Amino acid sequence: MLLDRSRQLLDRTLSGERLSENDALFLYENADLQRLGEAADALTQKRHPEPFRTYNIERNVNYTNICASGCRFCAFFRKPEDDASGEQINASQPRYVMSIETLLDKIQETVSLGGNQILLQGGLHPSLPLEWYEDFLRAAKRRFSQVNLHGFSPTEIVHFAKLSRCSTRKVLERLRAAGLGSLPGGGAEILVDRVRRQVSPNKASADEWLDVCRTWHKMGGRGSATMMFGHVETRAERIEHLSRLRNLQEETGGFTAFICWTFQSGNTRLSHLPKLSADEYLRMLAVSRLFLDNFANLQASWVTQGMTIGAKSLHYGANDMGSIMIEENVVAAAGTVFRTNEQEIRAAIESAGFFPQRRNVFYELT
Repeated sequence: MLLDRSRQLLDRTLSGERLSENDALFLYENADLQRLGEAADALTQKRHPEPFRTYNIERNVNYTNICASGCRFCAFFRKPEDDASGEQINASQPRYVMSIETLLDKIQETVSLGGNQILLQGGLHPSLPLEWYEDFLRAAKRRFSQVNLHGFSPTEIVHFAKLSRCSTRKVLERLRAAGLGSLPGGGAEILVDRVRRQVSPNKASADEWLDVCRTWHKMGGRGSATMMFGHVETRAERIEHLSRLRNLQEETGGFTAFICWTFQSGNTRLSHLPKLSADEYLRMLAVSRLFLDNFANLQASWVTQGMTIGAKSLHYGANDMGSIMIEENVVAAAGTVFRTNEQEIRAAIESAGFFPQRRNVFYELT
């Protein structure tokens, strides 16, 4: 009976019918993984019939690890010096704020390696003024006009607005004028406030995260959407997260891609939680492709799953392998360290039966 309903739902989805939240949850919990993957792959092939799959070269620069948020799932952050409350996780790593010159050196190295984008994300620093971020963006665009500055998650934007006592729209306008090119989807975790109150109570709410994206999109900006799953949320809340993203995409059309990955618990205050399997990751990815019918691009998370599963993801709903990630610190701080280079990521795409093709953050071929 369950298999019959799963087949019916998948057939309806493949014929173009939109999944409801209840139907998506049913498939997530009951569909055969292989059949789920085949359906997701069929939808991907329909949207992306081209013989190639894409990747990018970028660097993830975490400009500071000082953060007032104190998220329970994070092994990267360090508390501000004036915060002596609670136990510091992985406290051997010192606090830092990179100088603008150091940041520019990192961009230069990225350009030398063929990169065309810098992903900028950091902790919610309690005292860095908005002018500091503007000064960096202006300096970076003066020296590297060809590099896209993909910067500052919606949670950071909310934080900047509170510190500077102005609206999120004003913050976005000032950052764009200084050189910001696109908005990454970090800090979404699960867009359900019950979950956020448990794992990141000092961070932007689900509505605040979505409102920053909505504002950016209505300004003509583009950016990605993400989901980190496998901690305290239920499967139904994962689907609710997808639904909120689909609704906003219906409203604005501003999301370029969706990226999901499994929570990496090492060195965090949630380290007692079990690690999700690769099959669970592939199941979530496939359901995301089936449900997010207005998202053109889904990205594989080889950074958390490794290159073998990353390549397999290209037949479970992903059409993009993401970036070679010249630098990555947040997932690595939790003890999950996968590294690659352009040759390896191209080989992984070829192993999945596709030609590798470079693209930029807007999914334009380069």
